Parts: sequence; structure tokens; C-alpha cells
Amino acid sequence: MIKNLLFFTFLLSFNVIESANQFHGYAKRCKKSPTTAFGTKSKGDAFCSNQLIFEDNFDNLDLGKWKQEITLGGGGNWEFQWYVNNKTNAFAKNGLLHIHPTFTSDVFGEDFLSSGVAEIPPDQCTNPAFNGCKREGTPANIINPIRSARLETSESFNFKYGKLEVRAKIPTGDWLWPAIWLLPKRNFYGTWPTSGEIDLLESRGNRNLILNGVNIGVEQFGSTLHYGPDPAHNGWENAHFVRQSQKGRGFNEDFHKYTLLWSPEYFIFSIDDQEIGRIDAGKGFFQRGGFPNNIDNPWIGGSKMAPFDQEFYIILNLAVGGTNGFFPDSAQNPSPKPWSNTSPQAQTDFWHDRSNWYKTWDEKESDFQIDYVRVYAL
Repeated sequence: MIKNLLFFTFLLSFNVIESANQFHGYAKRCKKSPTTAFGTKSKGDAFCSNQLIFEDNFDNLDLGKWKQEITLGGGGNWEFQWYVNNKTNAFAKNGLLHIHPTFTSDVFGEDFLSSGVAEIPPDQCTNPAFNGCKREGTPANIINPIRSARLETSESFNFKYGKLEVRAKIPTGDWLWPAIWLLPKRNFYGTWPTSGEIDLLESRGNRNLILNGVNIGVEQFGSTLHYGPDPAHNGWENAHFVRQSQKGRGFNEDFHKYTLLWSPEYFIFSIDDQEIGRIDAGKGFFQRGGFPNNIDNPWIGGSKMAPFDQEFYIILNLAVGGTNGFFPDSAQNPSPKPWSNTSPQAQTDFWHDRSNWYKTWDEKESDFQIDYVRVYAL
């Protein structure tokens, strides 16, 4: 009995020591990361360097991860889509997320656009700005003629510092506007753009949209930071990178990996592991933006990365058109742009030209397709 007890005590001591050695070995291997995260799908608040902390491979559309916007607001750019929560416009198939644009008239009829009332109940409308919850159609100002989707992780996953990887294929079709981007969990420093915006990918679905001899459609995409004391003072031009594909080989022809590396010192944007641009914090983004001396620095008290020293959430969306200039009036397209950015009835002008632009939308290729989204701790 005593021998057995002594042997058991020896085994217990050995296991305790072995466990302690394993723990210390793990602690040596685990380099503490500056990354933080918050949300229902967050894996804690302390991470090891290179730890995978968020992932979706889209075996299904997990509505616990992705909240779907419901608004007519047009993203603040008077875009022409109505964001809806509908399986026709956002769905997972064969391990891919599809964001698929459709006609509003297919649901409500053609007359609805010019004489109906689109009203989203207050408990469902996700953004009332820019008449986002209610619009009344008139012949000159029709209701948003396209239905699409915008998915985001504001409730499930927000993070600060880390590496975001998204493998995606941009859509093909005139006036389509796919985007992968991030917004702050809360407007800690103030309203847009004071609290910042991070655009990993923005592109255009036009096959042959030419500006100054350059294809700015499917053969180009941009990555950008938006920041500034107010909308009139936005430092994005000092934090904007454009990548051109090979001529005739647009980014719509295959999937590419788009990467954002976000550290307490800098940003790096990449495609297929090739860097396209780096932004160092330097002495801070107020100095980087070169804003006038008579404007107060809204980021006093923040770190040199402010406003990008707060947690942001991920957004995937497919917009259409708009009047903010993303589709320049001076660009040439095989079928000319049907609306002007200064037109009071741009949405109507766009819709009346559908016999031209809809020919460029293919049932499958006009979808914005996302293979996976992954976030790693630094």
C-alpha cells in the first residue's frame, strides 16, 4: 500500500513538472500580440503573434458573423442600390459568398419605381441617413432600382492591429462597385472621416472604362485610408494606392488575395503577397494630412496612429453607380455613362439606360465572390 502511494505521488509530481515545462515552453513560443478584438465571435482579448482570430470560409452564410444592412441610403454617395437582407442577393454556394445584384422591379413591378413608396420599418432599417429608411418614387427621382447586399461584422468581430486577408473575385458589369473595407466600431474621435475609414479594395466592374488612356475598370483597384478633421479636409490623397493589372487581364478574371497589414506603426496594402503601398504613421496623421494650421487636431490625446488606434469592423458590399465621382463623368465607356454626377435625377437616368448596361451583366460574373476572410493577430 505504501509503495503504491509513493509511486502515485511520484507520478503526480512528474505530471505537474511536465505540465509546467509544457506551459513555460508554450509561453516562450507565444509572442504576445498588440492586437485586440471584441465581439460575439471574438476569441478573447489576449492573442499570440500570428494567431488566427477570425475566419469564414463560407461553407454557409453565417448570420451570427455577418449582419446584413437594410437601407436605401446609398452608402452616403447617393448610390443606386437598395441594400436588403435576402437570400437572392447574398448567399453561400460551393464555398463562396456571392453578392448578387438584382432589379427592384422584379420584386415590386416597374410602376413601383416611379410612383411607389419604399419604407423600411424603424426596427429593421440599419441606417436612416440619406433618406435610408423611406423614399417615395417620382418619374424624375425613382426608388433605388437595384437590390444588393452589404455584410458587416460590427456585432460579431471588431479588431485593432492585425493582418486581414480576403480572397475575392471582383464582378464584371458596367457601373458595379465592389468594396472590402473597415469602419470604426464607434466614432471615438467624431463623425466621418474624423474616426477613420480603411479601404482594402475598391474597383469598378466596367471592362473598358478609360480615363486619360488608362483602364480604370476591372483592370484597376485602389486601397485607401480616409481621415481628417471634417469631410472638407480628408487626407485620403496622401494615403491612396492604385494597382493596374496586365492589359487585357483584369482582376475580374480570377481570385486574388487582398491583404491589409495594420500595425501600431504603419499600414501595408498587398495583393497576392506583393506590396502595393505602405503608410507610416510618422509623427501622426494630422501632420501627414497637411491640414491647415487654423484647424484643431481632433486626435490630440490619441496615439500617433490615431484615428487608426481604435477597433474597426469588416464590410463586404456591392454598390452600383453613385454621384460622388467614383465613376468620373469624363471617363469613356463603350456605352457612355448615362448619368451626370451633378444630375438631380441621376438614378432615373441610369435606370432608363438599362438596355445598354445590363448587357454587360452576366448571371454569374456580375456577382462579387469572396472565397474566405481571415484575420491574424500581429
